[in-house]
Amino acid sequence: MFLWLSMGRAALIAHHFWNRAGGGELVCAAFAKVFESMGLEPVLASTVKIDVSRYPEWFGIDLSGYRKIDFGVELRAFGIYLRLLHSIVIKKAVKVFKPAVVFLDAPTYRRALKTIRKFGSKLVEYIHFPQEAWFMREFPEFYYKTDPYLAERYGRFPMNIYFSLFTKLLKLEVRENPFRDTDLVMANSKWTADLVKKIYGEAPVVLNPPLPPSVGVVGNPRPFDERSNTVVMVGRFSEEKRYHWVLQEVFPKLRREVGDVKLMIFGATGTKTSRAYYSRVQKLSKGFADCVQLFENAPRSLVNSSLDSAKVFLHATVNEHWGIAVSEAMARGLPVVVHKSGGTWSDLASEGLYGLGYTSADEAVEAIAKLLTDASAWRYYSEKAIEKAEQLVFIKFMEKASSTLRKVL
Repeated sequence: MFLWLSMGRAALIAHHFWNRAGGGELVCAAFAKVFESMGLEPVLASTVKIDVSRYPEWFGIDLSGYRKIDFGVELRAFGIYLRLLHSIVIKKAVKVFKPAVVFLDAPTYRRALKTIRKFGSKLVEYIHFPQEAWFMREFPEFYYKTDPYLAERYGRFPMNIYFSLFTKLLKLEVRENPFRDTDLVMANSKWTADLVKKIYGEAPVVLNPPLPPSVGVVGNPRPFDERSNTVVMVGRFSEEKRYHWVLQEVFPKLRREVGDVKLMIFGATGTKTSRAYYSRVQKLSKGFADCVQLFENAPRSLVNSSLDSAKVFLHATVNEHWGIAVSEAMARGLPVVVHKSGGTWSDLASEGLYGLGYTSADEAVEAIAKLLTDASAWRYYSEKAIEKAEQLVFIKFMEKASSTLRKVL
């Protein structure tokens, strides 16, 4: 370990935006710790100005001692376009630090490949979702003009022009084939891995994201009878989280079905777009002033206490690649209800083994109502949630990740 460090052996971790408490940020932070445990010096890279000062609060991970390289840009309305500059900062970082390994969780590094190979760096790509599917018509459920979420957010003027131009430019920056261009390809879930295999004919190694070190698995969760008829949702305020859909389609039906039920929504608002969506959800919630609460940028302690006193965790995103908030709820012993798509369904709920699923508002209401009113069903899924969460603790992720990386480093 100390020999590698004394020789300046670095591990470059490039991520498009470090400054929020999302699943991608957790994964990149976790890999920084994995590389450090392997005797490499982590270096953080981004086109956007890097701020990891709140990582101890968000995840229980301290990255403050690591060197950073960025362009000092602040994220604005055209922040998504900054991903297209990924190769530039990677090339610069590789020339400066000559890393032993470059870790990326985005495919926009085509123009950096020559430089990475020139300096002999190993290349590892972790796929949260294959973004190239956005411009592949053979996958209409993900193609940017027909994907339900993308169509909802970018289907109208002027956002349709904004995103259409982005996808055209994205084609120029995405690497051609990760299995040919890298030394190791990993994916966050079986669902993502299956999609990658459909595109390239090969399957990446599945390595589920970890629970943050700050999230412990509760051994004895509060029993059913001591909890309120409350449904909790957690995730940044963003359109794909579909809080608007829950307020418009699910919650009114749930109130008619169960009666006395409350809804608590926790979310981060770190960007102009997220704040605008928060305002939209806030307006929709006014019709339920007595039973819906919104929490903007709430402390983790408040989130945990709410999870510990509620009966159900609801996740509304369609085709969620993983779902960090779902795994954290499971760690508190809270039964989860998720859409039957994405990694939340394939890996976290394991298609019904560890949590309940739905495809429509009516099915969501049925699953939630069951957990709110049936104590035996609640206890069963509470136990299954903890069972799954124990598989995702940080130390187990470190062991699996380092074992996989040692095969190529």
